[in-house]
Parts: sequence; structure tokens; C-alpha cells
Amino acid sequence: MLKKDLDLERKWVKLRERLKEVLGRKPADLKGVLFLIGVQELGRGYDNFSKEEKQDLIHLGICKCLSYAGFYELEGTDADGWPHWILKKELPHFDVLEQEKLLKMHVLEYFSEEIGLIN
Repeated sequence: MLKKDLDLERKWVKLRERLKEVLGRKPADLKGVLFLIGVQELGRGYDNFSKEEKQDLIHLGICKCLSYAGFYELEGTDADGWPHWILKKELPHFDVLEQEKLLKMHVLEYFSEEIGLIN
């Protein structure tokens, strides 16, 4: 494993531990963290979301995180208050591990820049 990959994994573990301190439980995986970001970006707080809404919230988290790299841009919100994003540039054709690394990197940026949860 490369040093930068090790650094990323260390930061990822630290973020999940920090989330456990704040939330009382550690998110199980990347999807769980993206869901939390989606809920935060929706701005309605915790709710009983349908399965489709949970999928939409994960997608919202992905769009928000990938906006840091210029892949998505916020287009606006709909009548129900849901943010809508537009694709600004094509996503690279990464394998699953590379996609996960890209997302983790920007999730960490989100929690540092937007939430101030990590340094």
C-alpha cells in the first residue's frame, strides 16, 4: 500500500471514530457517511426516510463531495427543498477501489471544510 493510501485510511478511521463520538455510533461504511452528508445537506435533520429517499440522500452526499473536484455544481432546490446537482465534467473511469478513494478524500474535505469536525 502506498504512503498516501495509508494516510487516507488513517484519516478515514479517525473520521469514523470522531463521528462515533458525536453520533453515539460509528457509520458502518462509506455509504453510511455519504448518507449523513446527504441528510446534512438536505437540512431537515433526521427523519424516517423511505428507501428511495435514502438512496437519494446518498447520491446527494456523493454530488456534494464530488463538487469539491468540480464534477458537480448545485443547480438549485426543488419545491420540496431537495438540492439538485448537475454534472459539470465527466467522472474518470476508475475501478471500484479508486472510486472509493476519490470519495473518501472528498468526504474528509467536507468534514474539514463544511463541518469543522476534523483538522
